[in-house]
Amino acid sequence: MKTFYAEEQKHHNPKGFLSSGAPQPNPEKPERVERLLAGARAAGSSIHRPRNHGLAPIAAVHTPEYIEFLENIYRRWQLIPGASQEVIPNIHPINRSGSYPASAVGQAGYHMADTSCPISAETWESACWSAWTAVEAAESVMQGEPAAYALCRPPGHHAFADVAGGFCFINNSAVAAQRLRMGADRVAILDVDLHHGNGTQGVFYKRADVLTVSIHADPVRFYPFFWGYADERGEGAGLGYNYNLPLQRKSGDDVFLEALQSACKRIEAFAPQALVVALGLDAFEGDPFGGLLVSTAGFGRIAEAIASLHLPTVIVQEGGYLCDELGDNLTAFLTGFGSAA
Repeated sequence: MKTFYAEEQKHHNPKGFLSSGAPQPNPEKPERVERLLAGARAAGSSIHRPRNHGLAPIAAVHTPEYIEFLENIYRRWQLIPGASQEVIPNIHPINRSGSYPASAVGQAGYHMADTSCPISAETWESACWSAWTAVEAAESVMQGEPAAYALCRPPGHHAFADVAGGFCFINNSAVAAQRLRMGADRVAILDVDLHHGNGTQGVFYKRADVLTVSIHADPVRFYPFFWGYADERGEGAGLGYNYNLPLQRKSGDDVFLEALQSACKRIEAFAPQALVVALGLDAFEGDPFGGLLVSTAGFGRIAEAIASLHLPTVIVQEGGYLCDELGDNLTAFLTGFGSAA
């Protein structure tokens, strides 16, 4: 299986975020890339650089207003006397259906859901290359590869069409799915990250051409808190095309795999022509976020179950944070997927 990755993705280096109101070092660090690259190589994957695909695949998912904001907000922020080093919102609208502020501070609040996605001088470039990595993997599959791995960093599944959040700016999984739609009438997205893929759900919530399925820690006491419940089934034309499987905190391999069986049945019922796997490795028992207890071997079993769907598959990296086993967990997943494909 080919791995796609661009060095520019390492340039984004956020310094901090707020956790329970307290400043903490940001865990979405460039070092994640080195661990994941090592894991991909250990699985026998070759590393390939993506091409610059321009704004078109990003604009197919995100609003022009939001793209303009991401591209220019850091420069504008620096013009504010006494502003923070990175763009971090300090106000959020309760209702986003009204007027659009001209102020950089107001726009940061409008387009950033929380404080965990600070924007620096390098963020836009890294986010674009992360998205282009997903596009390149999707095009590889469209050209006949059975599967491809997109080492996307920064991640993307918390990004809505016009909102950043949860370390995410451009929704790479959504970008990959939309690209696959150019050659497939129906595409499914299966999100196995610790956290609910709320941005991905939001992008496709009213659509029937992309099925969104997410297995994650129950948001009743876990980020993203306001999305990810089992009764969120889609809206309008998309009603019945969103499927959430929230798990009790500290659930391990067996519980996760049982939910995955249900997820795979729903995907089979949708009969997609291609699949995007939003691969979070933060469901690991030793991940710093500590929400679920999936083992390293468990990731191999998860991959085998997904591969048994026998669909052209783009694997897009989402979460998974610094711990000794991060690379091993990716190796287990890619090896398990390859053995069952």
